[in-house]
Amino acid sequence: MGQTEPVSPVSRGRPRQPKKKSVRRPALPEVFDLSDACDCAACSGESFDVQEMIEALIAGGADLIKFESPLDAEIAGAMFISLGAIVGDGFEEVLLAGLIPEFEARATIETLALLQAITPMVDGDVGSAASAAAARLVEAGIPQPGWAAELGLPVTAGDCWRLSDSEGAGSMLVCSFHRAGRSHAIMVSVDHTDCGAAQEILLLDADQLPQALELFQADGRDSGLEITKEALDAAEFRWQVESALDARAVHDGEASDLEMEDLPVDEDGPGYAVLAVLVRARMKALPKPSKPPASHGPKGDRIGLDALQLLTELAQVANSPFRGTTGLPPSRAAVAALPTKRKKSDGPAPIYQVKVGLRGAKPPIWRRLEVPADISLASLHSVIQVAFDWDDSHLHVFETPYGDFGVPDRELGHRAEARVTLEQVAPAEKSKIRYLYDFGDNWEHEIVVEKVLDRDKAASYPRCTGGRRAGPPEDCGGVWGYAHLVEVLSDPTHPEHADQLEWLGLDHPADFDPAGFNKEAVTRALSALPLT
Repeated sequence: MGQTEPVSPVSRGRPRQPKKKSVRRPALPEVFDLSDACDCAACSGESFDVQEMIEALIAGGADLIKFESPLDAEIAGAMFISLGAIVGDGFEEVLLAGLIPEFEARATIETLALLQAITPMVDGDVGSAASAAAARLVEAGIPQPGWAAELGLPVTAGDCWRLSDSEGAGSMLVCSFHRAGRSHAIMVSVDHTDCGAAQEILLLDADQLPQALELFQADGRDSGLEITKEALDAAEFRWQVESALDARAVHDGEASDLEMEDLPVDEDGPGYAVLAVLVRARMKALPKPSKPPASHGPKGDRIGLDALQLLTELAQVANSPFRGTTGLPPSRAAVAALPTKRKKSDGPAPIYQVKVGLRGAKPPIWRRLEVPADISLASLHSVIQVAFDWDDSHLHVFETPYGDFGVPDRELGHRAEARVTLEQVAPAEKSKIRYLYDFGDNWEHEIVVEKVLDRDKAASYPRCTGGRRAGPPEDCGGVWGYAHLVEVLSDPTHPEHADQLEWLGLDHPADFDPAGFNKEAVTRALSALPLT
């Protein structure tokens, strides 16, 4: 299913981020290739076999030594270090007690390359151990990969900038870096409506930077926003970048334990988790900030949200001195703190029986679905699309007491849906949220948790257990347009009858059955969905 929006007027003029483009996506060693399903010990639950991992890494080191640019080697090292978020707290111990000593003991160019790629990406005991092991192998005469000498040279930073929009909703932190005649640029987008958390990281060739900045500013102008450009000294730039990365790390930690899909590698290059490791390494080339790190935590966030809630309530009282002083729409000011996501140690989630009804439809159009309570909102979106026979050709958003979730869009106030689960935003029976699809036709669905059920071991989820009437066709004008369409097609004498049949691609009115519904057919279609 695509996520395009050819019709909705809301989507026109939406600011676009410059297209993510990696600097020559490296031909990463196979062990770092995360594009396929993972069967490693961390994901399968089996005991962690260090020797098996060592053999796979060394085999991958044969590709690593073929890289020409040290940046490619650093990306591979960052990808490996980012795996630690999946393996968990034991990963550092595995490195110190298992991998690093074993790499040194093997004493080959491949293991030296692995140590040298890892070293710039880590601090503390792991970084010191990897660096010392690599130095001993070099001293022992092990040949180095071609990029190693350049990797050891200092990285210098160019001018640092912050581009901000006139509404204060977001900014872009930009800096170029140089080493031995090679240059690249890093752009970190920051969402100020989400605790100043980093939203996306772009890695570009330095010569692409002017075009990327021009595109960012032009998109802002097209959206009616003024984009200002401000020079930052290196220490302030580092403070702002690290604050944004730290805020994102807190949110990611609150959302869930990271999975393999959090580390994507596609045709556009490494994903956020990998680039975040690289960016943190780059910040070490800049002066340390003199001010302490920005504070961020559940307690501070809760106090801020409670204060906004109180101001919002006071603003509703006539003649209140606080009336209209929040500076935020009520929907933003009244947002509650998102409950903690279920952990793996909590065990399997129960099953939610939910009723999804299309608001305003007469006669009613609805579906009764059974889904795992911990289904992500992104997957629930796919389930609803199938259940109502939508085409997923328009934008959508979930409106909840904890904020609006969909395709991330700072201008619309939509936060990312992929990391949020249904039970977080609808935590109990009778909980209600809304799902809006197609901002032009405005198909508004009410989702109600009717029951919390035990899992049926003989059943497959999600499944449809009830419903009424067919889903309306796309782009027919919302509930009112659909009511008119049904009226036209039921009357062969209506002047629009033939045109509407042609628009639907039907040969005969009997082919259109607004009362048609088959829960078994819906369940079969749902069984084909790859859900998270």
